[in-house]
Amino acid sequence: MIFPLQELIEYDKNMYEITSAASRRSYQLSMLKDPEIEDNDGKVVSLAARQVFTEEIEFRLDVQ
Repeated sequence: MIFPLQELIEYDKNMYEITSAASRRSYQLSMLKDPEIEDNDGKVVSLAARQVFTEEIEFRLDVQ
């Protein structure tokens, strides 16, 4: 899967939160040099988006 387009279309919650979570997750993956990046043809952002949209990882944003 390159990018979870169907999940993006069907997403009905706060788009800012999910975008921010995917952005932060892609940073984490690149800093950790996660081996799953290579399995995803080096596409860090799409990997992070897939993990967030498919709820493979959980996220929460702390608002201060």
